Amino acid sequence: MNVMDFDALVGRGTVLLDGAMGSQLRLRGMPVGVCTELWAAEHPDVVLALQRAYVEAGSDIIYAPTFAANRLGLGMHGLEGRLSELNARLVAISRQAAGGKALVAGDFTTCGQPLEPMGNMAYETLMDVYRQQIEVVAAAGADLLVAETMLSIDECACFVEAAMSVCDLPVLCTLTVEADGHLMFGGDAVEAVETLQAVGASAVGLNCSVGPDQLESVVAAMKAVAEVPVIAKPNAGVPVMDEKGVAHYSMSPDQFAAAMRGLIRAGAGIVGGCCGTGPEYIAALKTIIR
Repeated sequence: MNVMDFDALVGRGTVLLDGAMGSQLRLRGMPVGVCTELWAAEHPDVVLALQRAYVEAGSDIIYAPTFAANRLGLGMHGLEGRLSELNARLVAISRQAAGGKALVAGDFTTCGQPLEPMGNMAYETLMDVYRQQIEVVAAAGADLLVAETMLSIDECACFVEAAMSVCDLPVLCTLTVEADGHLMFGGDAVEAVETLQAVGASAVGLNCSVGPDQLESVVAAMKAVAEVPVIAKPNAGVPVMDEKGVAHYSMSPDQFAAAMRGLIRAGAGIVGGCCGTGPEYIAALKTIIR
């Protein structure tokens, strides 16, 4: 898929993404503290069943579980030497799950370290980290690239630059924000749209953080300056932890979908769910879109 193909897709109407991966794998047996990407690669039947359920629910795009499979994330588990193997394997699983009925996005995330001068991460180092993973994911057959749960505008811009240096796939960016639209490492959602669309992102938006009922004004402000589609992929409300450390989210599928209607009206053209959402949430959202 190239940028023109992506523009044609969003031009046909609201695009539906998938729901959560990590929190859903936990519900399906993934232990706490393991490398999510390794566990997913070693349990393909679990991933296939989940992603096929998303496709059946109506997802136009599913995210390959390559989230933190960069050399920094894998290095925390001593797995940096398996970067190419794991990324290629995870994209292949998602392509099998999609079965030609949905597009597959290579999924990427923050390194969690502020860039210089706020932190110790050099821009060139981060770009190399992203470029290394992007090359493998693109070669494995991803249709597009998504950087999600990002913490700053600068790291998103770095990702976009890295992606554009190695492939011509559409690049989407979603940041995690407070309910007032501010980012963890400075700036806000409006500035993110203005900056990232200028450097070449095909769509910009929000994911994770809070529930859709708290984001309508933020999405509306983003839409007011957007020249590209706005993405909304929030959590299923605010989580409450039980005695076993399992998060339980406050919104039911119908409540989530009803709140997402407000975000679509506010200007979100690409929508889905993050933590706490599963296939039943995507099915409810599909009904709202219809």
